[in-house]
Amino acid sequence: TYARLYRNLFATLGNKVGHWAMYKLSLELNFVNYILPSGGVSGISYFSIRARSEGVSAAKATLAQITKLFLLFVSYQPLLILGVFFLALRGHTNNLIMVIASSLITLLIVGTLLGIYIIESRRRISNFLTFITKILNRLVGLVQSRRTEAINIARAQAAFEELHDNYMVFKKNWRALQKPFVYTMVANLTEIAALYVVYVAFGQYVNIGAVILAYAVANFAGLISVLPAGIGIYEGLMTAVLVATGIPAGLSISVTIMFRILTMFCQLPPGYYFYQKAVREGLGKKV
Repeated sequence: TYARLYRNLFATLGNKVGHWAMYKLSLELNFVNYILPSGGVSGISYFSIRARSEGVSAAKATLAQITKLFLLFVSYQPLLILGVFFLALRGHTNNLIMVIASSLITLLIVGTLLGIYIIESRRRISNFLTFITKILNRLVGLVQSRRTEAINIARAQAAFEELHDNYMVFKKNWRALQKPFVYTMVANLTEIAALYVVYVAFGQYVNIGAVILAYAVANFAGLISVLPAGIGIYEGLMTAVLVATGIPAGLSISVTIMFRILTMFCQLPPGYYFYQKAVREGLGKKV
């Protein structure tokens, strides 16, 4: 699904990339996001480097990652509303659940509007990302004794301007995002269905609304966690939300851990293989 999504995004930006190449890169990206502790930043950086081998610039690759996250957020909003509806239908809602759901929906809407506001202006996106770059350079400077820039500001600003230009391409061709939006919706539904199937395997048919809400909370927390794959935080928050909806704690933690193990088992081995192959061949080398 994500391979098709990236292909569509790159095609809109003027780059044709093969499906097999994007499939391998998507698996590599999953591996990097699981293993490296950075809250997803390592994955974005890795994707930008690897995309060079397909003739895609770093700015276009970064925008593709940002657009994917944006579409994931937007596509999850109706699912969240549907989840709350299913919980209310079975009388499983309470004040805590409503606060969690409304907070997530608010964060999604505010975050989406704020992101669009920043990237709409060449000046705003340059100032914002330059500020972030300077902070990263300072953090690196605390670790390294030398006072050189880890990230060259001038080069970064040039990439930021290209990022804005590519965004304007999406803005003019917004209908081209319809298929990527469908792909993100399918990806979200597939993940929720997989989690629910684990409950069924345990012999429990729980409220689907609880699964939708717990999955959303865990993934948003994992997105900002600096721990690899949000380990500990992901499982803890998902279990807490499920328990708040009336699902027993023992069942919730067992299903959550089993779901994580199955997900990693399916994604990490092929991702590791293609990652190691890419490292041997040269990450950004044109093929």
